[in-house]
Amino acid sequence: MELNPYAKFLGDEDPVPLLFTTSGRLQKLVAPLSDAAIENHPAPGKWCIREIVAHLADCELVFAFRLRQTLAEDHPVIQPFDQEKWALRYDGYDFASALGMFTTTRNWNLKLLATVSTEEQHRPTTHPERGTMTFWTIVQTMAGHDVNHLEQIERITAL
Repeated sequence: MELNPYAKFLGDEDPVPLLFTTSGRLQKLVAPLSDAAIENHPAPGKWCIREIVAHLADCELVFAFRLRQTLAEDHPVIQPFDQEKWALRYDGYDFASALGMFTTTRNWNLKLLATVSTEEQHRPTTHPERGTMTFWTIVQTMAGHDVNHLEQIERITAL
């Protein structure tokens, strides 16, 4: 498994400005959509926009813990998770709550990032499936993950 499977979505971009724009881009993308459009599955077995945003909220929680654990512990092992198993609960989440959770947790994470020194960006952590990485690799993964799902939502809204 790749160290950062979302690196291709980020390219050479600085991840932090991208992280600042995701909530606004999400809101702009969905503003013109009806509730039915937000619930529309683009294909069998594919997530609707509400489920994608619930996934983003779940991931933001996971990233929040990983970032803090990497700063607080000496070379911790971070916990992977099975996104498909977590997604089994997404029917219980409404869109507004998912977006609110994502936005609130993202804002909290951005406040944390503002406190991180250049030295701390290099703190090591290990993902059991991906290997040893740095704090900054997690930040880059977050941003690439955002781009991936924003593009997915753009494709769904273009249908």
